[in-house]
Amino acid sequence: MTPEFVTGFFLEAMKTAALLSMPVLLVGLIAGVIVSVFQAATQINEMTLVLIPKMIAVGIALIIFFPWMMELMVDFTRNIIVNLPITVR
Repeated sequence: MTPEFVTGFFLEAMKTAALLSMPVLLVGLIAGVIVSVFQAATQINEMTLVLIPKMIAVGIALIIFFPWMMELMVDFTRNIIVNLPITVR
């Protein structure tokens, strides 16, 4: 294993991790901002008010994006398994 291979593998793994987490994190961020704007407009300062809408939004995002996320994980894993003989040399 060369340093270039290790660096390339690490970058590919980090890219895959970022792509997997990005849709869920963005939906959680958007839900949090919307609820925070609502709290600021109505002057309701309840900390638990943000939690439930965020949980619901993240759950819905997981349901919507799960097929794409699973396909991405399977492709990454398949790529690792297929290239295993080349890696071992």
